[in-house]
Amino acid sequence: MRAVLKFGGSSVQNLDLMKEVAQTIIEKKNTYNELVVVLSAMGKTTNSLIKMAKDITKYPNKRDVDLLISTGEVVSIALLSIMLNDMGYKSIALTGEKAGILTKGTHTKNKISSIDTRRVEAHIQAGNIVIVAGFQGFNEAGEVTTLGRGGSDTTAIALAAKLGAICEIYTDVSGIYGVDPRIYPDAQKLTQIDYEEMKEMAFLGANIMEPRSIDIAQNYGVTVYVTSLKNPLEGTYIKEYKQNMEDKKITGIAVTEKVVMVSIRRIPYSTKITAELFKDLALNEVNIDVINQNPSVGGTINIAFTAHADDLDAVNEVLDKFEAKNPTIQVLKVNEVVKVSIVGSAMRSQSGIAAEVFELFAENDLEVKLVTTSEISISYTFDNKYKNKVVEVLAKHFNV
Repeated sequence: MRAVLKFGGSSVQNLDLMKEVAQTIIEKKNTYNELVVVLSAMGKTTNSLIKMAKDITKYPNKRDVDLLISTGEVVSIALLSIMLNDMGYKSIALTGEKAGILTKGTHTKNKISSIDTRRVEAHIQAGNIVIVAGFQGFNEAGEVTTLGRGGSDTTAIALAAKLGAICEIYTDVSGIYGVDPRIYPDAQKLTQIDYEEMKEMAFLGANIMEPRSIDIAQNYGVTVYVTSLKNPLEGTYIKEYKQNMEDKKITGIAVTEKVVMVSIRRIPYSTKITAELFKDLALNEVNIDVINQNPSVGGTINIAFTAHADDLDAVNEVLDKFEAKNPTIQVLKVNEVVKVSIVGSAMRSQSGIAAEVFELFAENDLEVKLVTTSEISISYTFDNKYKNKVVEVLAKHFNV
C-alpha cells in the first residue's frame, strides 16, 4: 500500500521540527510500505526570497523569480533526505523536474500538464522513501517553473493520482472545520467533506487546501486526509460524499482577509474597453472574484472588483497600463476589506438562504459592500472591522 505525505513550511521551518516530520514518516512506514513525501520550503523562505527580488525592482522578471523561489523547496528536501538516511532509512530527494512534473502556463503560476513517474517508481521499487520538492516543475523549454499559491498541495495530490495512492496533508490544524477556529473558537470539525464543498471553500478563502488540488483529487478519485502532526488521528477526509441535502443548510464559512477591492470610475462605456481590462488581468494570472458594474453619467460606467492581495503587484501592473490608455478614469484601491462566504450543497435545493442571511445582517447592523453567488455559495464583502462579528453571527445561526 502506498501514500503521498505532504508537509507544509511551518512543519519544517527548523531542524527540530523537521526531525518530528522524519519521525512521523518512519512511523507511517508501519502503515504504508511505499512512501512519497512532498515538502514546502522551510517557514517563510519563499516570502523572504520574493522580498529580496522586489528590493531590487518593483516588477522582477518572472522567469528569474521562478528560479529563485524554487530553491526553497530544494533546501527542504535535501535536508530531510540527509536526516532520514542518517536515521537508517533509505531516502532520495528529487526536484520537481527530476520527479517528472511537466508544467505549462505563466511563470510563477504554472499548471501541471503531466507527470512522468518512471523515475519515482524506480526509486520506490528500490526501497527508497522518495522526497519530492513541492510547488515546482519544469516546462517544455526545460526551465524551472512554480505553481503559485498552495502549489505543494497540487504537487502532492497530482502525484497521488498518478501513483494510485492516498494523500495525507499535514497542516497547522487537526482537520477541516466549518469555520476557522482561530476566528470562531466554537467551530465544529468535520469528519468528512465532499469534493465540491471543499473546493468551493478553498476557492473562497479557507486556507487549508488549494482549489486546483481538490479539482485533481475529484477528477482522479484521490482520497485526501487532512490532519496535523500533533493530532494525526483526528483529521478530515475529503472524498466523494453525499449527505442528505436537507440535513444542513450550510456546511462551512470561508473567510478571506487578504482582499483588495478595486473601484474604477468614469470608464468610457465600451464593451471593448472593459473586455481589454479583464483580458489583461487574466493574462497576468489575476483571479478576479466579485465584479460589480454600474452606469454613470456622461456615457461612462463604474466597475468594482475584488482580487487576492497577493496579486496586488499584478493588478497594479495592469491598472498602470489601463490608466495610461484611459486618462479620464479614477482608480481607488481599498485594502481593508474582508470577504466572508457561506458554502453548502443544500443551496441547490433549498430556497431563501440569501434572504435569511440579509435579515441576519440587517438585525446586526452589518453593511455589505459587494455580493456574489455561485450554485453552492454566497460571498459578502465587508470592512475588515466587521469580520469577527459577521463570522460569529453566521456560525451561530447555521451551527457550524
